Amino acid sequence: MMNQILFAGVIGLFLTLIGTPLLIKLLARKGYGQYIRDDGPREHASKRGTPTMGGIAFILATLAAYFLSKVITGKPPTFSGLLVLGLMVGMGMVGFLDDYIKIVKRRSLGLRAKAKMAGQLIVGIGFAVLSLQFADSRGQTPASTKLSFITDFGWTIGPVLFVVWALFMILAMSNGVNLTDGLDGLATGASVLVFGAYTFIGVWQFQESCANGDSLTNPGACYEVRDPLDLAVVASALMGSCLGFLWWNTSPAKIFMGDTGSLALGGVLAGLAICSRTELLLAILGGLFVLITMSVVIQVGSFRLTGKRVFRMAPLQHHFELKGWSEVLVVVRFWIIQGICVIVGLGLFYAGWAADK
Repeated sequence: MMNQILFAGVIGLFLTLIGTPLLIKLLARKGYGQYIRDDGPREHASKRGTPTMGGIAFILATLAAYFLSKVITGKPPTFSGLLVLGLMVGMGMVGFLDDYIKIVKRRSLGLRAKAKMAGQLIVGIGFAVLSLQFADSRGQTPASTKLSFITDFGWTIGPVLFVVWALFMILAMSNGVNLTDGLDGLATGASVLVFGAYTFIGVWQFQESCANGDSLTNPGACYEVRDPLDLAVVASALMGSCLGFLWWNTSPAKIFMGDTGSLALGGVLAGLAICSRTELLLAILGGLFVLITMSVVIQVGSFRLTGKRVFRMAPLQHHFELKGWSEVLVVVRFWIIQGICVIVGLGLFYAGWAADK
């Protein structure tokens, strides 16, 4: 059964390695180039015109890798896997419309704020509502109305509050990845690390699933997750696809993911956390996205309250660029920070299991 994970990762990697250059040529031929802000670091001016909407490459590669792994192994898709992939596609479509309007319609801000939010709300609400359906033979649905850290904890918050909570997670992670996607390869490489973590978490939850009978002897030492192995397959497909895309997206980038990619990645990260019952753990596993988002919140809040800026420029990566760090130096050091976040998150995940064991 673990072959699904290997096949999904390898197929995703192969497809983006060979498919992204084809997409680059297509986008360049149509003139779909990146808009660069005039108030950003001067070094970014050379990026103007680089093909964008590259998220199309790893979204399609992930879908192909997931379904091909099912065909090869003869295993059927699960509702959890399909819902998370559906969330990725839905958020990616909202991002695609935003990119398309920016580039083709020459409107620098893309979709109107209300239209963009409406699209995200429709996709997010659809995912949240459907994730509470499709109970299996044990009564487990893809998501739970309880809050979760390493596993579910506390009391049931009810379906309405759950939808609100799920929307907050989806919007927060989408914006976090979108803000992080400002330097060549930064968001892609950071996402690869988090998807690697969720591949491990899915495998571990499958091995220690309450469906295996462990719940009869030690209820606290097993995981009540509907389809943990299939979530690992999704995460592996994403990890491989993003890794192959990173080959072309790293400095100097031949293509950018655009909002098409960043909204899709943020959405699917939230979906994996919700369906694997590790919602609050995502704030640690995706610590770099949280840190960069908070830098923007601090900058805006400080300027509105005091008229002064805390950072030279927000998001945080541009602050260090303006301090004289090279783009590659910022990216590598931020990847290291993200790697530390993943190690800490996985350490807490294991420690929670060991404590119950």
